[in-house]
Amino acid sequence: MTKTDLDIAFEEAVQRVNAYTGPFPADTLLKLYAYYKKATNNYSKPSSKKPIINAFKTNALFQVQKISPKEAKKKYIELVNNYFLYRK
Repeated sequence: MTKTDLDIAFEEAVQRVNAYTGPFPADTLLKLYAYYKKATNNYSKPSSKKPIINAFKTNALFQVQKISPKEAKKKYIELVNNYFLYRK
């Protein structure tokens, strides 16, 4: 199975996020989390020790339930590119 341009761009965006050492805004983190989980078909439950964080993560996942994994990859890449383009 060969990787598509979308798969490669998605992996590069994930690496950019993982390599970044600064803090992300909470809303951006939740979107990244939800898009990543949807893009990778990872349906495991949120595992934070804090119930409120699990609730926010569950809500974020609920908001992306109707998009495809392919669309989630596109949205993840777009979010990462925009964040790094416009961050201060």
